[in-house]
Amino acid sequence: MRMTAEEIARACGGKILLGRPETEVTSVAADSREVKPGALFVPIVGEKTDAHDYIGRAFGAGAAATLTQEPGRDGKNGVWIAVEDTRDALQSIAAAWRAGFSGPVVGITGSVGKTTTKEMTALALSAGRKVMKTEGNQNSQIGLPLTMFRLSPEYEAAVVEMGMSEFGEMGRIARVAAPDYAVVTNIGFSHIGNLKTQDNILKEKLHITDRFHEGSVLFLNGDDPMLAALRGRLPFQVVYYGTRPWCDFRAENVRIGPESSAFRYVAPSGEPGELRLPVPGMHCVLDALAGLAVAAQLGVPPARAAKALEGYRTLAMRMQIRKVNGVTVIDDSYNSSPDAAKSSIGVLCGFRGGKRVAVLADMLELGDLSRQAHFDLGRFAAEAGVGVLVTVGKEAAAIAEGARSAGRGVDCCVCADNAQALGALKDILAPGDAVLVKGSRGMKTDEIVRKIPQIC
Repeated sequence: MRMTAEEIARACGGKILLGRPETEVTSVAADSREVKPGALFVPIVGEKTDAHDYIGRAFGAGAAATLTQEPGRDGKNGVWIAVEDTRDALQSIAAAWRAGFSGPVVGITGSVGKTTTKEMTALALSAGRKVMKTEGNQNSQIGLPLTMFRLSPEYEAAVVEMGMSEFGEMGRIARVAAPDYAVVTNIGFSHIGNLKTQDNILKEKLHITDRFHEGSVLFLNGDDPMLAALRGRLPFQVVYYGTRPWCDFRAENVRIGPESSAFRYVAPSGEPGELRLPVPGMHCVLDALAGLAVAAQLGVPPARAAKALEGYRTLAMRMQIRKVNGVTVIDDSYNSSPDAAKSSIGVLCGFRGGKRVAVLADMLELGDLSRQAHFDLGRFAAEAGVGVLVTVGKEAAAIAEGARSAGRGVDCCVCADNAQALGALKDILAPGDAVLVKGSRGMKTDEIVRKIPQIC
């Protein structure tokens, strides 16, 4: 990106306190450790840290300018731009930069599956266009604006992940990304502790359409009951994908194996085709369908998009399957929620041979529904065919209670932390077994995955 200090100040309603207005900025960073020469540093004031303390470090790393909401601080070099709130200013500057991008922007949201759907949509679309996509899960009020600064004329389209965890958040980042097209993967229970009800989650997710225009299209998962109920009720074009007969993009003859998925896709126009994904799970089938639907809308034939999707590779800690000393390890440790955990358990139970072991840690941010959600997950795991259950954390103890209530004879081991869980797994795992590891990000269950080779 390239903007002058004057353009930046104009975009966010700021005032240049020090430095030359014509100074050119070539990147934006909100972390002083990521500042490059020519960067604009945006010091965010957080609950524990005030990044204004690192302005000097940012200039030392070559920053050309900084925002500040504390104009009383002494500035000795570079450009200082005073704003009322640095986070709001970052979003306004990013919105101004995005407005100069002429290609289509696709926003991806949903309770679970955002990152996988973003990756698959970008991959499908890349069969016909050069695509910029969100790196990792930079989908927040800070991460999404930073992503938008990567837009440049070399790209012909962008696919951006858009997350929210509180009221009003989706509307704010929709103002920044202004997606021309949007995908909603599902409406589950993630962040229900803040949003209270699924109806509220649905309403907030739909704010992804706040900047829609006459040619915009919303892509919805027809297999999700709450999204399916929106049929005929929205004021813009909607394309449904899923397995139901009325879906515009439909998957038929779905075959889920332990390490892959295959299905026949049916599109509104053109010949149906076959798609084989190198990853297991019904959720991956739906994510791929979303990618096919978006790609087709933007002029990429389904056959070409499907060919590209056959080369999909999973991201770290997201349904990565590998063999460790004869044990199949399913690493889905990045994050968790009731819906995501059930999908992962379905993959685990597709394995045959030895024991099916599920290591399930606390699912956070569920509020008053936490105990019941954990209990229900345990019952689901037992009825799905999990043979051994290892829970990690205080909330996850209810998962074991739910599993026992099903009366399926599941062996349960309740652990306080990851170290205890590893100790239990040392006695449980044997060659031929399959083990799933999943928990909310705050539980750091990737530590368990990394140490499994040492215990089996």
